[in-house]
Amino acid sequence: MEIPHSGYRAATLLAAAAAALALTAPAALAAPLRPTAPASPSAGQQASEQRASEHAVPFTEAAVTDHGDGSYTVSWHAPGVRSVTVYAGGRQVARGGARETVTVRGLPAADRQWFRLAPDRGEPLTLADRSLHLASAPNFRDAGGYRTADGRWVRMGVLYRTSELSKLTDADVAKLRRLGIRTDYDLRSPGERAKAPDRIPEGTRYVVADVNGGDVTEVPTTPEQAVELMTAGGRAYVSLESARTAYGALFRDAADPGAQALMYHCNAGKDRTGWASAALLTALGVDRETVMRDYLATNEYRAKEVAAILAPLSPHDAAVLRPVLEARPEFLNASFTEVEDRYGTFGDYLRKGLGLDDRVLTGLRNALLTD
Repeated sequence: MEIPHSGYRAATLLAAAAAALALTAPAALAAPLRPTAPASPSAGQQASEQRASEHAVPFTEAAVTDHGDGSYTVSWHAPGVRSVTVYAGGRQVARGGARETVTVRGLPAADRQWFRLAPDRGEPLTLADRSLHLASAPNFRDAGGYRTADGRWVRMGVLYRTSELSKLTDADVAKLRRLGIRTDYDLRSPGERAKAPDRIPEGTRYVVADVNGGDVTEVPTTPEQAVELMTAGGRAYVSLESARTAYGALFRDAADPGAQALMYHCNAGKDRTGWASAALLTALGVDRETVMRDYLATNEYRAKEVAAILAPLSPHDAAVLRPVLEARPEFLNASFTEVEDRYGTFGDYLRKGLGLDDRVLTGLRNALLTD
């Protein structure tokens, strides 16, 4: 369970964890996950690519990387097409074959650079770098840009996941306003909200959705206890009534185009936020491996932050704190296991656990997936 920083037993742990909220990271720190394909496609992958070639959007892989120096890498794989033309700002900037990686330079400055990948057959795909490159919130990133099992794509620019927002600069807040952020879901406890209130654009609707149902006071004293606590937290995000209420509300607003663009966050953007993203992506049909990669990407986005927290600590205290600061597969797997144990299927978790009906689930797919 994600523990408020004020809960650690030792002054050194308290000071180190609190310092994490004051750290900044260079804008180039975060980069989107870049999908890779095995050298020899499996039968399953071949079948997936065959479906993709027949689907309206033919891309099986695509990603944009902003290198922070004015250059961008755009990569894709679109089985069954002969060529793909890349547009940015309404003009052609690159062209390639069915599988390609291109570098684009010389684009005018923009809050976020969008690229439109237009194949010679099928529908185009529009992508941007997943990170918003906010130095004050390095784990602020787009929740979309992933392909579903049936060949659709989760739209970008609609949902954003992030850490706490109290340290946003005036420039960051202005950028979020220009990007059209309408709704802010705060998944934190009362103590966390009071200690570090959100800074958000004027007019943005602020929604409190306390996943934990109050402040958490458990304090691990060994690494094993820390892992146990985090694993228990993963199960609690599925079982707690407060969590089901919070995530149910988030899903309903995510299905409402009038609430978009929507951002959701906890403290580090890792655990409560991690399950929100994992559950949303799973509900949309993204495969488990991709969901896990998105979850674990927090470790890349927060690498400098975490290193700075751990550096001044004793080896023992660092070992105790490390599991609390990291995203680990067993923490997310605990949530999925709890879904299976309590509900049997993920669909029943959505309907019985979160109280979502077919209208909301259809609305989610319509609002968040490509046609």
